[in-house]
Amino acid sequence: MNLGELGAVVWRKSSYSNGDGGNCIEVAVGAAGVVPVRDSKRPTGPVITVTAAAWAPFLDGIKGAP
Repeated sequence: MNLGELGAVVWRKSSYSNGDGGNCIEVAVGAAGVVPVRDSKRPTGPVITVTAAAWAPFLDGIKGAP
């Protein structure tokens, strides 16, 4: 999926991202059935999409990680 196919989504930066430009990801809200993910340092770069059904278990898994 490319940025043009996403339409009008709103990008949200991870609350765990640091302020100096390192280790930042963003997820988009508003895409039907998928959760787009991108590197915030490369906003025009590639976008990975994850199904909405797979996103919730993924978040649960990383929240429980040490």
